[in-house]
Amino acid sequence: MTSSHGRGLHLAAAVDQRSAYDADSYVALARLAESGGLDFVTLDDTFARPGPDALAVLSRVAPATNRIGLVPTVTTTHTEPFHVQAAVATLDWVSRGRAGWRLDVSTTEGEARLFGRRHAAPADALWTEAGEVAEVAARLWDSWEDDAEIRDTATGRFVDRDKLHHVDFEGSEFAVKGPSIVPRPPQGHPVRVVDATEGQARRTAARYADVALVRAANSAQAGAVRSELRSSAQKLGRDPDTLRVLVSLVVDLGDGEHAAEPGHGGGGPRQTAHGPLYRGGPVDLAELIATWHGDRTVDGFHLTPVEPRRDLERLVNGTVALLQHRGRFRTFYPGSTLREHLGLARPANQYAVTGGAS
Repeated sequence: MTSSHGRGLHLAAAVDQRSAYDADSYVALARLAESGGLDFVTLDDTFARPGPDALAVLSRVAPATNRIGLVPTVTTTHTEPFHVQAAVATLDWVSRGRAGWRLDVSTTEGEARLFGRRHAAPADALWTEAGEVAEVAARLWDSWEDDAEIRDTATGRFVDRDKLHHVDFEGSEFAVKGPSIVPRPPQGHPVRVVDATEGQARRTAARYADVALVRAANSAQAGAVRSELRSSAQKLGRDPDTLRVLVSLVVDLGDGEHAAEPGHGGGGPRQTAHGPLYRGGPVDLAELIATWHGDRTVDGFHLTPVEPRRDLERLVNGTVALLQHRGRFRTFYPGSTLREHLGLARPANQYAVTGGAS
């Protein structure tokens, strides 16, 4: 049920677990999500609390899964943009084209002290910097043309140097010459995901995100933000149909098939300090998803289970199964890459197309 312009319903889930360091538990959750045909799973990461490295964990999950997209959070603050893009490109290679990257920023002085390079900065400035990191990452992913590798053992030539390009990027906090050390990823550009709920993050999402996440407590609010994001993208020279807007909901499906609590069900989730929360049964959640998507308010949902294993099982075996039965969600993956799941084209190489000098 996916169309070329992405009007098919898109569903994703978080696989975050408190104090879990065993890779097998993340593999199990990702496989469960994959059994329901979800577009991708996310794994959050922050310098503000202990936990495993999300990108490394999902690199371990990659060979244990076949189709589902893998989207770790990788902060753009206090990290080296060159290393970040290379790591994300590597995840795309080891997953055979299923990598995404959820951009985030680190705003606290405590996080800054971990590195000792600079003090904390305002969120708006950090999101502007995140946009620059997204820009230089795209250039570095394009710094190898798709056919730059020769691998000619007879002549000993590994690459065609005419098909490697310097990016020569000057940002507000960094400068990168390039080219990358990793060949162009299978997807061209791994999928970039941004929480576009507020402020400068929304502007960065409109310019650079393939998927924008929005925390909205009702359909009208979600629709207004989606319209704003699409309009901003168009003003920035983008085709707004290349942007998917997903509503982020925390879901508590512990009450089984009971009707959703007042304020949680078909009338919309309840706003909490941690974002909109849906608490109820899988059937009412399916109704909410179908209604919001059916009136073109959103392109889909990113769902964070309160109890990872329990709620993801009920989401896949209850909510998703019902949506599939009603013909509202696909029963198989349309392709092999995350871009294909999302109905997004593989981007052309900006240097190959324009003939940019190396």
